[in-house]
Amino acid sequence: MSGSALVVIDMINTYEHKDAELLLPAAEAALPGIEHLLGRARSAGTPVIYANDNWGQWRSHQGELLDAALAAPHAALVDPIRPDAESLFIVKARHSIFYETPMAYLLRALEVDRVVLTGQVTEQCVLYSALDAHIRHLDVTVPVDAVAAIHPDLARAALTMMRRNMGARLTRAADVAW
Repeated sequence: MSGSALVVIDMINTYEHKDAELLLPAAEAALPGIEHLLGRARSAGTPVIYANDNWGQWRSHQGELLDAALAAPHAALVDPIRPDAESLFIVKARHSIFYETPMAYLLRALEVDRVVLTGQVTEQCVLYSALDAHIRHLDVTVPVDAVAAIHPDLARAALTMMRRNMGARLTRAADVAW
C-alpha cells in the first residue's frame, strides 16, 4: 500500500450539544486548514472520507446529517467543507473512526497506508482515531491547524501523545503532501 486518505472527523455538526460553545471558536479557527486540505486532496485525487457521529439518530444518513447541519445556526462552519459527489462517508457512533465502522476495510480496499486526520475534537475523536490507526499499522498525520479542541490544554497533551506514543507526524495543513 502506498496511498493516503484525508479523513474529516465530525465536522458535519449542528453544534447543539454539550461543550459546543467551547468548541465553536476552535472549529472556526480550523476551518481554513480543513478547506485547504480538502481542495488539495480533491485536486490530487486523494480519497476524502467523512467520518461523522450520527448524534444518536439511528435512521440518519449522510444527507439528513448534512441537511440538519446546514439548517442549524452554525451552517457557515459546515457549508465550505461539505462532502462533494466523490467523498466517502462513514457514520460512527463512538469516538474512534474505526470503532464498529467499516473504516479499516475501506482503507484496505483503497490501499491506504497513511491517514491525515482533521476535524474535531482533538482530545477525543482525533486522539482515539489516531491510536486506532496506529494499532492498525497506518501512518498518521495530524495538521495542527485543521483540528479543533474543546480544552486547549488537553488538546496539547493529546497532540504530544500522538507524536510521542503513536509516531504521528504533526504538521500544518499547507505542508501536507499528497
